[in-house]
Amino acid sequence: MYLSNSTAAPEPEPGSARPEGPPRRERRKHVPEFRELAALSLSPYTLTVNSSLSTLDWSHFLARPRLPSPPLSVLDALYRRPILITGAGGSIGSALSQRATALGPSALLLLDTSESRLYSLQQDWTLGGLPGAITTVLGSVADRTLLDEVFTAHAPRLVFHAAAFKHVPLLEVHPFAAIANNVFGTLSLVRAAEGHNARVVLLSTDKAVEPSSVMGATKRISEQVVLASGGIVLRLGNVLGTRGSVTETFAVQIATGKPLTITDPAARRYFLTVDEAVNLLLIAAAEADGPALLAPELARPHYITDLAHFMARELDPEHSFDLDFIGTRPGDKDAERFWSRTETPRPANELGLLTVQTPILTDAELETRLAALRSAVDTRDLGSALGELCGLVPDYSPSAVVQSLAGHRVSS
Repeated sequence: MYLSNSTAAPEPEPGSARPEGPPRRERRKHVPEFRELAALSLSPYTLTVNSSLSTLDWSHFLARPRLPSPPLSVLDALYRRPILITGAGGSIGSALSQRATALGPSALLLLDTSESRLYSLQQDWTLGGLPGAITTVLGSVADRTLLDEVFTAHAPRLVFHAAAFKHVPLLEVHPFAAIANNVFGTLSLVRAAEGHNARVVLLSTDKAVEPSSVMGATKRISEQVVLASGGIVLRLGNVLGTRGSVTETFAVQIATGKPLTITDPAARRYFLTVDEAVNLLLIAAAEADGPALLAPELARPHYITDLAHFMARELDPEHSFDLDFIGTRPGDKDAERFWSRTETPRPANELGLLTVQTPILTDAELETRLAALRSAVDTRDLGSALGELCGLVPDYSPSAVVQSLAGHRVSS
């Protein structure tokens, strides 16, 4: 049974020229602490690198104007609305949780499967003096009984759905987990929201466009589920400085003096900051009624090699680092896009968001396909599951790895 756990705090308030190598410059104050981490007798992935990432001024790398912040009209539209945030312990979810306090929500519900991350969020309020009260919910979006209890007890009217499995190569070898969490977790949440008159805003990814990975295919299906319910989908690119991102990998490699690993010299991505991602989610949430697929207006992607040079220069200007090109990983692509060849973007609004016209499946089509997909997952029939993924996402191209796991090739 779900029990409310509320915490209140006191009231207050494609890159162009590549650098030839890291230039010599005065060492920044955070660098000695950063390098000292390498001397710790710990696994590299236990190193505390996020504090160093937070000191970086990403605007120097992005070399573009900052994306717009939500205007007063957006904040007014969201003011005092009860809010549920799934994946609240993640990098974007936690930043969104803290920003949501400024909206004065009548209820702020933070759901995550990670006990430690929920505890950290709770400490932000009890020790960090963040305003307002929160209710933590430890559990999964796939737990429909839990969701119904939460909606019944707290009646959230706006749901930011940031919970997802996202690591592409890992999910290529764990496809059932990706489907269960990303597809059926989203379906469970959407059905609960529909039953309680709540609107869902899905945090999606450009990897859902003409996907080459299980992760991308499952996120495209989650988009279809949300759009069919009349919800909002926001596709984002790579968010700088987040846990598990390439920036964290580079930071660990710089701290330990290792080569920076990149899949391919041609690899490039669209990047934005955590603050920009949160702003776009708030703007998307104020969209007019009806289903909408949105994406940020970004002029160009950046080469991963340029990101590697930037981080090496900023975090450790006194050392040179080699780049190790390791080859494209299963499910990866050299470049991503914000819309497919079957979709049409409309000009961006004054807040920097494009509306993408996309085919939307009917409820009946979704129900039939998803029932077959669920049956395949329940019986651990990966060949059938991949066939259903390709049926739901016709432009999905399964990787050789996942096809090998299925024991046969799947036609898309």
